[in-house]
Amino acid sequence: MARERDDHDQYERPRRHTKPRTKVRPNYDDADTARVVTIDRGRYAVTLDADGRAVTAMKSRNLGRKGVVVGDHVRVVGDVTGDEGTLARIVEVTPRRTVLRRTADDDDPIERIIVANADQLVIVAALADPPPRPGLIDRCLVAAFDAGMEPLVCLTKSDLGSADELVAMLEPLGVAVVVTRQGGELDAVRDALRDRTSVLVGHSGVGKSTLVNALVPDANRSVSYVNAVTGRGRHTSTSAISLELPFGGWIIDTPGIRSFGLAHVEVDDLIRAFPDLQDAARDCPRGCLHAATEPECALDVAVADGSLAAERVESFRRILASMNQRDDY
Repeated sequence: MARERDDHDQYERPRRHTKPRTKVRPNYDDADTARVVTIDRGRYAVTLDADGRAVTAMKSRNLGRKGVVVGDHVRVVGDVTGDEGTLARIVEVTPRRTVLRRTADDDDPIERIIVANADQLVIVAALADPPPRPGLIDRCLVAAFDAGMEPLVCLTKSDLGSADELVAMLEPLGVAVVVTRQGGELDAVRDALRDRTSVLVGHSGVGKSTLVNALVPDANRSVSYVNAVTGRGRHTSTSAISLELPFGGWIIDTPGIRSFGLAHVEVDDLIRAFPDLQDAARDCPRGCLHAATEPECALDVAVADGSLAAERVESFRRILASMNQRDDY
C-alpha cells in the first residue's frame, strides 16, 4: 500500500544534482605567453611575446580573486588575432620576479601592487616648478629596496634649479642619478634604461609624461601643467601603461602620486638592501631598530671603528626615518 503523502512533502525543495568535482585541471602549456601593458575597466591590453601582437583580454574565472597588474607575464587562450571586437582570456599569471607595492597611507594594512616584474624604479623629481620633495624621494627609495629593484633618480628641469644638494644627499646610498633639462639631450637616460624594464614614479608636473614622449615618440602621453598657486601638478595619466623602448627595454609610466604609504615594509626588509650595513647589524641586540636613538646599535660601533662611513649610516637612517614620518606631498 502506498504511503499516504505527508502534507509537507509537496513543499520540499527538490534535490540539487551537482556535477561531481574532478581533480583534472586544464593544461595551458600550449597557451600564448604575453605581457600586460595596461588595464582599463576590466579589460587587459597585452602584447604577445611571439610577435608583439596587441590583444585585448579578460581575466578567466579560474583565476578567482587573483589580481592581474601591469607588467605581469601571463598565458592567454581564445581569440588572439587582435582583430577589433575579439577577446582572449588570461588563464594564468606566471610567478613575479619583483612586485612594487605601496599602501594608501602608513596606517593602511592593505597593500596595493603598482606594477610587477620591473627591475628598475625611476624616481622622477623636478628641481623646480614644482619644487623637489626629498621626503617622497626617500620613501620611493625604501619601496625600491623592499621590492628588490634598483633605484634611479631622474632630476628634471635643471635649467630652473640646481641638482647639487639632492645629488649630495643620494651619494652615500650609492643611488644612481641622472639630470635632465627641458629640451636637453637624454643620452644618459637612454643608457640607464636600455634593455631593462623600468617603472617611473613621481609627482604630477615633474615631467614624467614629457620624458616618456621624448623616449617613445609615438607614446602621446598627456602632459601636466603646474598650478602657480599650489605648486602642484594636475593628474594627467590615469592608469599605468607599459611601453616598449625603441632602443631596447620597456618603460612603465604611472599616474602622478602625492603619497607613498610604507605600512608593508619592515626594518629588516630595508636593511637587507645594504649588505655592508646588514653585516654590521648582526651584532645588534635583539629588537634593535637601527635608529640613531638605539643605545647599543652596532652601526654606531662600526662607524666608531672606521668599518662604516658615518655618511652612509646617516643616510640609511634618514630613509629609515622616512618610513615613520607623515608628510603631505
